[in-house]
Amino acid sequence: MKVIERPGAAPGYANFEFRIKDTGIGMSKGFVSHIFEPFERERNSTSSGIQGTGLGMAITKNIVDMMHGTIEVRSKQGAGTEVIVGLTLRIHPEQKEPVAIPELAGLRALVVDDDFNTCDSVTCMLQQIGLRAEWTMSGKEAVLRTRQSVTRNDHYFVYIIDWLLPDMNGVEVARRIRQETGRKVPIIVLTAYDWSDIEEEAKEAGVTAFCSKPLFLSELKGCLHSIISKDQSSAENISAEKVLRNGHILLVEDNELNQEIAVAILEEAGFTADVADNGQIAVEMLKASKPGYYQLVLMDIQMPVMNGYQASKAIRRLENKALASIPIIAMTANAFEEDKQEALRCGMNGHIAKPIDVEVLMETLDQTMASRKS
Repeated sequence: MKVIERPGAAPGYANFEFRIKDTGIGMSKGFVSHIFEPFERERNSTSSGIQGTGLGMAITKNIVDMMHGTIEVRSKQGAGTEVIVGLTLRIHPEQKEPVAIPELAGLRALVVDDDFNTCDSVTCMLQQIGLRAEWTMSGKEAVLRTRQSVTRNDHYFVYIIDWLLPDMNGVEVARRIRQETGRKVPIIVLTAYDWSDIEEEAKEAGVTAFCSKPLFLSELKGCLHSIISKDQSSAENISAEKVLRNGHILLVEDNELNQEIAVAILEEAGFTADVADNGQIAVEMLKASKPGYYQLVLMDIQMPVMNGYQASKAIRRLENKALASIPIIAMTANAFEEDKQEALRCGMNGHIAKPIDVEVLMETLDQTMASRKS
């Protein structure tokens, strides 16, 4: 999926084009001309095995029409389908926060992606934030530019690299950049796919964070802010006394791999972690525990049976006030501001983005427990 902002909008509005493309079986030209008609389904070898009424595209066209937008379908049998939706949307009227990050003014950034529109869009965002942004569509060239930057002592502050590049994948590019720089330069990997399968390999290669495609300015700015905050926190705590960490933490997470990673991190830090596979189990475990047994709850959001929001509300309604007031920290890949606000509305005390950054996690745990003791 791609989101492109087109010029020509009236003041207070913006023109957006949404392109959704697949590589499926495609459709015939004859059927495409009828695709927005109710109850239309193309007769082919797969239609009998796929449930549907033929109303989806008709409903979609209705919604787009009501929003005074446009929708177009392009398809070729055996090659896939692309749906293009154009909408003019009102810009939020409230005064915006300054886009620029003063700490990054004049620093260099390199965007690596094989799609020109992504390179252009992300470079533009970085320039708004204040960086000197460049781009390349080749992983090999990114490594070469890194070598040149080291030779000239004009290092890049941050790299933003697509996961799937034609000449070299993003993880390998990150690994080679680490070999060239020998520094802890932030490397952000962009992907439109689930990155859980490559997360461990990526961390070993030196990847700092992941961002989903399409990338929005708010998400990029938030990611860069977290990198700056982490660096400042690390600098302030170099001579700080080691924090004593112990006690039980209730980890609520339905993904087995995520459970293993989180438990390993917590136990390495000195905590004991008990795991609940969903929100309902977590509520029952907490209800059956003695007040003070669990120091804190780390709560995933998207789970079966009962999600994190529902579980947090249920915990806050417990009759035992000592149990009901336990700190709850959200752990989720949804890191937009509205997700953080929803977590707070449901009674959570904080929010940690996935994939988990160990330093951010420990800092959040320390701050939460310290405020509880005080």
